[in-house]
Amino acid sequence: MLIYPERIALKNRECLLYNCKEVEYQAAWIWQKSLQQERMLDPDLADALVVLEHPPVYTLGTGSSLEFLKFDYLQTEYELYRVERGGEVTYHCPGQIVAYPILNLRHYQQDLHWYLRQLEEVIIQVLALHHLTGERINGLTGVWLEGRKVAAIGIKVSKWITMHGFALNVCPDLSGFDRIVPCGIVDRSVGSLAEFIPEIEIELVRQQLIQVFSEIFQVEMVDGDCQNRTPAQISSFLPCRVN
Repeated sequence: MLIYPERIALKNRECLLYNCKEVEYQAAWIWQKSLQQERMLDPDLADALVVLEHPPVYTLGTGSSLEFLKFDYLQTEYELYRVERGGEVTYHCPGQIVAYPILNLRHYQQDLHWYLRQLEEVIIQVLALHHLTGERINGLTGVWLEGRKVAAIGIKVSKWITMHGFALNVCPDLSGFDRIVPCGIVDRSVGSLAEFIPEIEIELVRQQLIQVFSEIFQVEMVDGDCQNRTPAQISSFLPCRVN
């Protein structure tokens, strides 16, 4: 575990946990945007962690290149959104755990590199619980397992409040990645934990991820209410659907 003695937080902060099932990408995007804006207006609000799965969807970061799509985005049945996170194109689908931390980094480290490494550490420690050795690759963001990328990370930070986050491939149908160059990395393939542990249970991994996240960031999880907070009624901050 990475230890930073200069860390600002001296005691555990509360973190609202929204442990949801499957949520449409657009609804989740609006939700985390609203959570971020609430904390930009009131920095004293508790942090939040949204954990969920998405139906099949492709997303592009702010500066993502369309050349990494292997399909015609103007004539496609696939959902494709361009949002404000960093990174290139990625794919979400059931069997992949997606986590969106909404954290005020003023209470941790005002350092985006530190934050990215901490997110990677969460995933590496979860993999270690299954006797799997997750690895970082110099110059790249994410976590690899025997050369296959099992976790992608893309974030957006405004006024030191985070949004977006990471996706861990537990037992997804990986065929959706064949339609893109994942994260714009042409020479490295995508993998899943199920390729190494066929009987792995996604619910167990989800609970482990939440626990390890609370330990790495030294937060106390407080149950939120997914059903009442999923903001289907919020119409502002819509993401840009490309197709």
